[in-house]
Amino acid sequence: MSLATKSRPSAKKSRKRSRRTPLATAALLGVGLLLSGGAYGAVDSLVANAATDETAEVDMTATETIAEGEALFNANCATCHGMDAVGTENGPTLIGVGSASVHFQVGTGRMPMQMNSPQAPAKPNQFTETQTLQMAAYVASLAPGPAIPDAQYTQADGDAAHGAELFRINCAMCHNVAAAGGALTEGKYAPELQTVDPVHIYEAMQTGPQNMPVFSDTNLTPQDKADIITAITWMTDNTNMVGGYNLGGVGPVAEGLFIWVFGIGGAVAFAIWLTSRPN
Repeated sequence: MSLATKSRPSAKKSRKRSRRTPLATAALLGVGLLLSGGAYGAVDSLVANAATDETAEVDMTATETIAEGEALFNANCATCHGMDAVGTENGPTLIGVGSASVHFQVGTGRMPMQMNSPQAPAKPNQFTETQTLQMAAYVASLAPGPAIPDAQYTQADGDAAHGAELFRINCAMCHNVAAAGGALTEGKYAPELQTVDPVHIYEAMQTGPQNMPVFSDTNLTPQDKADIITAITWMTDNTNMVGGYNLGGVGPVAEGLFIWVFGIGGAVAFAIWLTSRPN
């Protein structure tokens, strides 16, 4: 037997050892996807935090701030709201809405809208806090209106019991007793409040966005609004203590079905068992 013939089996074995199994290829692909997805998520989170958590010190009355806000407004908002914010057929006038309305709508991502819908949904905001404040300053310079609240009213350190009473009277019929949100008519809805920034809750009470009524300072004083924010914060931290166990928050249809199947079904089964017993 020649040397070449003897070396063939060993060559075949080495080729077999060097081949990757399908499982190894799938594992490598999975690891690559996990690494790339994780890196993308980390970068996206950093960008979002830079836009939302930025602590901006902006002089709302400075000429430079108003000029920067006007430039941003003309580039991003004037298409619908018109030059000088006088409104068009595609968007209402913003004269007199104040800085609070702009800070709420832009800060929660509701504006600019992505599409026409029964109401503008909250989404990741497209502007930094500084840019949002600049646009709010510009709109506020056009006419008087509700201003962004002082920080003392959004610290969630008020009277939670008083705030909970006010919330049940004025807010719970739409936003749910646990601030978990609820459905309205014609495709509209009251959003959940458990993850909303306190300053935006205050501004919503001030300005009455979309289907929400306006709670002016004659209806609810600034301290009343601060107490409501305190109550919502407490409910957020103690979710299962408000309104009973929510069965995962899957909604009234699923929870009603649970009661029907297991509650009434159990009662019927017990009645059948009871009547089948001999006297």
